[in-house]
Amino acid sequence: MEGRKDQEVEARVLAFVEQRWKLVVLLFWLGFCCWLIFQHYDDIRWFRLGDTDDNMRMMQVRGLLHGQGWFDLRQYHMNAPYGANIHWSRLVDLPIAALILGLRPFLGGAGAERWAVGIAPLLPYLLLVFSVTLTVRRLVDPRAYPFVLVAMFFAASTNGMFMPERIDHHGWQLALLALGISAIADPKRRRGGVVLGISTALSLAIGLEMLIYLALLAAAAVLFWVDDSDERERMRAYAVALGGGTGLAFLIFASNDNRGAVCDALSPVWLSDALIGSALLYGMSLLKVGDWKKRFGLAVLAGLIVAGFHASMWPHCLQRLEGVSPEVDRLWLSHVKEARPFYRHGWRIATLIIALPITGLIGWGLLAWIRRGDRDRLRRVLGAMAPAFAATALLFWQTRTGPAAQMMATVGCAALGWFFFPRTWNSRQSVVRVFGSVLAVTVAAGAAVPFIVGFIPEEKAKPGGAAIGKANALCGSLWGLKPVALQPKGVVFTFVDLGPRLITVTPHYSITGPYHRNGQQIADVMNTFRGSADQAHRLITKYRSNYLLICPNSSTTTIFMSEAPQGFYAQLQRNQVPSWLSPVDLGKDSPFRMWRVVG
Repeated sequence: MEGRKDQEVEARVLAFVEQRWKLVVLLFWLGFCCWLIFQHYDDIRWFRLGDTDDNMRMMQVRGLLHGQGWFDLRQYHMNAPYGANIHWSRLVDLPIAALILGLRPFLGGAGAERWAVGIAPLLPYLLLVFSVTLTVRRLVDPRAYPFVLVAMFFAASTNGMFMPERIDHHGWQLALLALGISAIADPKRRRGGVVLGISTALSLAIGLEMLIYLALLAAAAVLFWVDDSDERERMRAYAVALGGGTGLAFLIFASNDNRGAVCDALSPVWLSDALIGSALLYGMSLLKVGDWKKRFGLAVLAGLIVAGFHASMWPHCLQRLEGVSPEVDRLWLSHVKEARPFYRHGWRIATLIIALPITGLIGWGLLAWIRRGDRDRLRRVLGAMAPAFAATALLFWQTRTGPAAQMMATVGCAALGWFFFPRTWNSRQSVVRVFGSVLAVTVAAGAAVPFIVGFIPEEKAKPGGAAIGKANALCGSLWGLKPVALQPKGVVFTFVDLGPRLITVTPHYSITGPYHRNGQQIADVMNTFRGSADQAHRLITKYRSNYLLICPNSSTTTIFMSEAPQGFYAQLQRNQVPSWLSPVDLGKDSPFRMWRVVG
């Protein structure tokens, strides 16, 4: 009798989970949002936009609200009067601007900005968890999605893109990628094609960081048709949505600078590729070709036509899309940590980055094996798995693929959980039922490795490392920058990574930020601190700078001290200050050193 009651309760729970899945996902999102806001309340209160891109996004939104042109995305607080060339679009600015306008009557201008940047990153997180839930329901089981929610909790790299104050565009791109994967997993072909095309177009409007994964999803849609001619509906819908959506995205969101043949954003380069590709896919969908080999030949021919067009029309886009010079790469880009492989970040960080993606790939492989007898679902599993495999492989090239790799891995983790959990939960042995189930969920969620690593004592931070961390925190704080902000308004010559924060929380202007289109300014700033005092004088006055500002012991200074121990920054550190600089008193506790340019 008792066992029957347990089975009835379990059946009710499973029925609730299956039928009320939207409510469960919404409650998970609301709970996660409340927890994040509680955890990061001080960040919201003190306006800690920790990343350079978050600060630049804030300045872009301010420009929009203060009347800067919709298609003018130049940042005129840098490299005045020409402005810094920023390759983004207005799409991500819209929810932030809407939140500021909505909150301003209740909180005032400063309060509205603080809470807008605290809330805005949480909006795409709802789309993300909704999308991964859909993928699990479509590929694993309609009741298996709670496992993906548990796995999402341990996807630290992914969640880091959605924290309060993280208003950069990566969160929206991850959410749209998740939506695209749910579309390729959709058994309803026409709907799946439309959603995939729209999500791809919106992602391209934001940026090209997800281009590899989007291309794999496009290839999957085509190969579905090669395998099954009935999949022409998905391919046709995708072609129409991609072509029309990309065209509209270009017309609405492409900035003035992006209307030229640039390679690093949605421009005539990628618009023409998308339109030609869409036209070819639509044309193929109209053909009634019975032999899969002929369909495959047509698909290869279409791919060669697009590739040939791209190579002949835009040969300058066959190399690195950033298009930076060798000098800028040597002085700056090669030092960007996220551009390094995961294994170059120390064993602890490397392990935490790779653990979840590896777990997820095992789950994806298990899911493919389970669905091997169902050709339609196996096809969709393999199509959705392809970008997950690519993202994990790319971790051996650049760590920046970590958030995408972890996000896509959660679906594989859900498959592992759904496979192993029932086997332990239904065991007649209580030990296996309790401890085995906990172990199954822990391993499947990718939490086992972080749990084990947490018990391994961390090495004591070296004095130099502690000093760097302290300097980075203080020099980005409102407290540290307040004395700088109180100086008469002027042009401040400072580090590349400090520029965006400086212009966001002070009235001053700066030279540049870490944005590759401004290679000349980046090279000038890096060369200033590496070269002689005379060279520094020439470059600082070139930009009509009123001040020179440095943050001793910050991360950037380690480059100058190690690679140019006799350079200008090292001279300033040894108090060898030239006569054309006059010290500015910022207070004895200031993390900065500042001089007025007097000659």
